[in-house]
Amino acid sequence: MGDTEVVSLRIPRELKRRLDELGVDWRARVREYLEELVMWEARKRAVERARALRRSIGREGTPAAEVIREIRESG
Repeated sequence: MGDTEVVSLRIPRELKRRLDELGVDWRARVREYLEELVMWEARKRAVERARALRRSIGREGTPAAEVIREIRESG
């Protein structure tokens, strides 16, 4: 796993009891969730940067499908 950090999490005692009772590997599930969250946030920021770039070059708001349709109809 390489370098790691310790993350402390407080949850209600009843929730922890139920997780244990059900045999849920909550450590692995939390790790998976955090990895997915990082990917989702990275994609979200990439989309925001792409939109900002489109605005800066004046290409905001016209979907590619619409542009292709206009080209086909005019030709």
